[in-house]
Amino acid sequence: MPLLDRNGTKIDAWTRSEGSGVDNLSQALVPWEALTEALQQKTRDQRIGVVIPNNIRIAELKLVLRQLSLIAVSFPAYSDGRGFSLAKLIRNHGFTGTLRASGPLIADQFAYALACGFDEIELPEASAARQPVEQWLKAAGQISHGYQRGYGDSHNILDQRRTARAAGRLAAS
Repeated sequence: MPLLDRNGTKIDAWTRSEGSGVDNLSQALVPWEALTEALQQKTRDQRIGVVIPNNIRIAELKLVLRQLSLIAVSFPAYSDGRGFSLAKLIRNHGFTGTLRASGPLIADQFAYALACGFDEIELPEASAARQPVEQWLKAAGQISHGYQRGYGDSHNILDQRRTARAAGRLAAS
């Protein structure tokens, strides 16, 4: 599956393990169900990542956040936006590792995914074939500011308007 970030395509350095077996893997990506056992087997130099469903409760996940280097949030469909909310919660709970969206997203969602805290997107082959990398990169640059606070940069439109009004009142007085 193709992997891309804000700079374009990239090589996936992580090895997927279908179970909890992480022997001889420097960077192992395991399913949520196998995470506990994989963390018990982990050696000091190993990095562990986990693939999670987009409906997992943050209370369950936050217990292991500090032990993870990568979290891949599964998107079953591009129309299922729960992964965006989950990404924001994961970042708000202090996760500083790599956050990956995994599933059939569309290029129009790229800027929002980055703003929610995702570092990269892993696409199914069919999705990547429909929308080339250039389309994703163009879409990422289409939105420079959002209305919500706390996404991406702190220059949301509402705060900019509030600052401009305050500056206008100060200049008038």
